[in-house]
Amino acid sequence: MKEKLTERQNEILNFIKDYRRENGFPPTLREIGGRFQISSTFGVKRHLNALEKKGYVVIERNASRGIRIIQHDDYFDGDTTRVGDEFFNKIPIVGRVAAGSPILAMENIEGSIIIDPTFVKKAEGAFALRVRGDSMINAGIFEGDLVIVSPDNKGKSGDVIVAMLDDEVTVKTLNVKKNKIVLLPENDNYDPITIEDKNSFSIIGKVKGVVRWLN
Repeated sequence: MKEKLTERQNEILNFIKDYRRENGFPPTLREIGGRFQISSTFGVKRHLNALEKKGYVVIERNASRGIRIIQHDDYFDGDTTRVGDEFFNKIPIVGRVAAGSPILAMENIEGSIIIDPTFVKKAEGAFALRVRGDSMINAGIFEGDLVIVSPDNKGKSGDVIVAMLDDEVTVKTLNVKKNKIVLLPENDNYDPITIEDKNSFSIIGKVKGVVRWLN
């Protein structure tokens, strides 16, 4: 049975866990010091040495982010899973998006996919959306693919976005010029879509990646 932690040691351990889970790697000594207003790295090392001695972490001495958590069952939640020593975020797969309903409403979710947190942070609230149609094939996005989307209601020219247009969801490249919004398909068989009524258009998020299974 491991030794009981002091209140400050427990706070630092939880900060390291949360930081690692959200960013995919542990914090540096300076980041820990900044979070807890510890002015010197020596002061941070004292706390980490205590955590190591009590069996909660392993410190790699020659690495700037060399803090490895010795895993416990209470670390896990429904949005995180582990393979070996690595943690992965569980991203919901959205099968459909209905106008006026929350994107992540239970009736819209058809499963989940595990993503390395170095690519998508849990804190971003990312989700996966199944692509329908072939309008983005020249951008390497095909029907049946899953696009990984980071929620964001803004975008700039060149961003590949997921947008709601006339109550339908579409994946297109955004082009903005002189307050004129155009959605560009990446397929020569389709015409650009000029947004005439901005009230019928909204950006749901930016595409950060594509997942595809090869048969």
